Amino acid sequence: MASLAQAPSAMSTVGVLWTLPRSMRLVNFKTSHAPTDDADYKILNKNSNIFETLSSDNTAEAPATKTEEVTDANNQPLVQLQFLKWPMWLLGPCILLGTGMVPTLWLPISSIFLGPNIASLLSLIGLDCIFNIGATLFLLMADSCARSKNTTRACNSKPPFSYKFWNMVANTTGFIIPLLMLFGSQKGFLQPQLPFIPFAVLLGPYLLLLSIQILTEMLTWHWQSPVWLVTPVVYESYRVLQLMRGLKLGAELSAPAWIVHTVRGLVCWWILILGVQLMRVAWFAGFTSQARRQQSPASADG
Repeated sequence: MASLAQAPSAMSTVGVLWTLPRSMRLVNFKTSHAPTDDADYKILNKNSNIFETLSSDNTAEAPATKTEEVTDANNQPLVQLQFLKWPMWLLGPCILLGTGMVPTLWLPISSIFLGPNIASLLSLIGLDCIFNIGATLFLLMADSCARSKNTTRACNSKPPFSYKFWNMVANTTGFIIPLLMLFGSQKGFLQPQLPFIPFAVLLGPYLLLLSIQILTEMLTWHWQSPVWLVTPVVYESYRVLQLMRGLKLGAELSAPAWIVHTVRGLVCWWILILGVQLMRVAWFAGFTSQARRQQSPASADG
């Protein structure tokens, strides 16, 4: 009886459904199943977008990682090269001291001067050639230390025209004065006359090293080497010792008073030029500092 009592309610529900229009039944059916399909579609779209985003991030990070690895690999040789440059700061001056100052200050005159002859001239030239080798090595080391740590950037340092002009004037003046003295002695304008060999022993090495200095300076200007500022200082410092040695040799040769006064005048001239060169070093240091200060605000604004 209970089953019979529930049967009319179930059949009434079926009857109500069948009495509804067909369109409403279709709408009811579609609305019951459509949200599930749309939700699945949206989930699939979201998953595909997530995978695409992850893949794009991986591809973007891969070149950055490779770039950092390449940069680190390139920086390692630069650090090693800079580490090898550190001993040059002490080795270069030691070479300059050992080849230039030590023989001139401690080597006895009697060991290199055998009288007014060709042998003495060659001994003095050989002594100056030893210094020139040391000066060349020193300038090469100084050029290497002055180069930028980043080898991809060219380190070109061009001196101003006024600097080159006054350097050439100073060198030419120091070269012409002894030649004028020799010409005056040979023509009889200066008495007593000085023969050519004693004159060559006194001032021949001086003229030869001055010619080498002029050539070295022109090469540093042409190559735009950073050592163009210290090249005259190196050679002119040794030139003062070279001329002081000439004064001692003048006493050994019993040279005339006019040639002794000429050598003394050359010593004063080159000390004056050396002081001007040191003033230029101080000027260049201030100029470089000012240029860096001007570049710092520009880079900050950029």
